[in-house]
Amino acid sequence: MAAKKTKKQPPSQPRQPDEPKQTLLSIKPSPVESPKSSPPTQPQVLVPEPVPLDEQVKEKLITVKPKPVKRLSTPPTPTEVDLQPPTPTLPAHSSESSSEVVSNSAIFQAVGIIAGVVNFNDEGHAVVSISGHEYPLFYIPKKRRVFDALQKEVTKNTGNVIRLIVYPKVTHFPRREQLHTLSFQLVGFENPEITVGITKQLQDLEFRLCGLWQFIPVCQTPCISVLRNFTEERLQHIKQVEPYKRVKFMKASHVPLIWKDAPVRPFRFNPKLEKQEQGFPHFVEVLAKFIPGRDVFGFVSLLSMPMEKAPKFLKARKEDKAEALKTKMALMKDKNIAKRTAWSKPKKKES
Repeated sequence: MAAKKTKKQPPSQPRQPDEPKQTLLSIKPSPVESPKSSPPTQPQVLVPEPVPLDEQVKEKLITVKPKPVKRLSTPPTPTEVDLQPPTPTLPAHSSESSSEVVSNSAIFQAVGIIAGVVNFNDEGHAVVSISGHEYPLFYIPKKRRVFDALQKEVTKNTGNVIRLIVYPKVTHFPRREQLHTLSFQLVGFENPEITVGITKQLQDLEFRLCGLWQFIPVCQTPCISVLRNFTEERLQHIKQVEPYKRVKFMKASHVPLIWKDAPVRPFRFNPKLEKQEQGFPHFVEVLAKFIPGRDVFGFVSLLSMPMEKAPKFLKARKEDKAEALKTKMALMKDKNIAKRTAWSKPKKKES
């Protein structure tokens, strides 16, 4: 039997090693932690070291010396008068005007010293002679004691020059070409034995003028208008009196002043301009000297810088002025009728 032929198998190729299998692992991402919010830091405030008050005053403040006003330690005698008026301490705006209070020391004022020979006539009226010119000297009822004391002083020393503390009283007339007249209201006089207060501060013929720097229609020379200072007591007083007395009490004094090269121009009303375009008068405080014969005052020096806002003052209303004018005309008419009646009466024949 024939032997079976064995099939030749192909030579086996060498077996290559299997590639390593890669195993995938799922990895969960760890949560990202948000940064913790830190509390906001407060900015550091640098506090400057405290500076002594004296150093602050030297660096930042301009010290203004108050105007010297000496007060009497004892009650004033008839010849010694304390001239320091009450200081307005009320709110800035006034119901009577649109002015404002600037400082406690700013007030309307016109006061000064004149030196002359005082003479009294038989009727008790007084005149003072200054550089050959005579001016009426009058007083108000509450100064009657001062006036009587002056009369006694003149009787003792007739013809002597006496230093008087006075307010200037200027009377203007409706016609512009008619010159004003000047008289003086007695406030006090200097005692030869005692010299205090304003008699030390001012020289002869020197005046302190504080008011509104402006022109008035009846005067060709610009004036300082001295108005009534506002106080609550005065306001209550004028509310209780008649319009005629009210207007007379609040009447302003317009003192003519020659002031060349003034830092501010005197206010002048222009009827052609609107109210908003008119401007306003400045409040000034000056030292002036009286010029006898010309009846005006001449500028000497500034006591403080001009101010746009004036102290609080009292001003009469137009209605009161109209009512006062009617009362005045009626009084003048009655006075003329009384004079005519007196002239028309026949004189009694002497028996």
